[in-house]
Amino acid sequence: MFNHQPPDYVCPFCELLAGNESEYNKIQDIVFQNEYATASVAPKWWVNNHGHVLVVPNKHYENLYDIPDEVLGEVYKVVKKVAIALRSTYDCDGTSTRQHNEPAGNQDVWHFHVHVYPRYNDDDLYKNHDKKEFVDAAARAPFAKKLRDFLNS
Repeated sequence: MFNHQPPDYVCPFCELLAGNESEYNKIQDIVFQNEYATASVAPKWWVNNHGHVLVVPNKHYENLYDIPDEVLGEVYKVVKKVAIALRSTYDCDGTSTRQHNEPAGNQDVWHFHVHVYPRYNDDDLYKNHDKKEFVDAAARAPFAKKLRDFLNS
């Protein structure tokens, strides 16, 4: 209905789910997966919120308008698990979730996804929207290991 994905779009999340790695997405980033959803450490970090996680449905849906309600519920069950894992392993003060739709809503990957952020007192997450950078797989690895260990225990 409200779609913006170009006809020749190669979805980075679908590629990762198919086992195809890129410089930004590695299999080792995956911290949890079930039949409905996958959670992985994000390759782009905000300055004060390292190691945030992206949760995606395993099937391709562009945005909130497209995803079936039953799949949406399953994705958010994983979001909750990830938030508890962040809170339990990162020594953070809380968590936040965000989900974007369409260009005006800041969506820049055309596959539904939910960001789960570790939050710290006075971290200025919402003021630092432009202060983010891609980090390499080596920097992501310790965060992924902590979460994977917690979620698989």
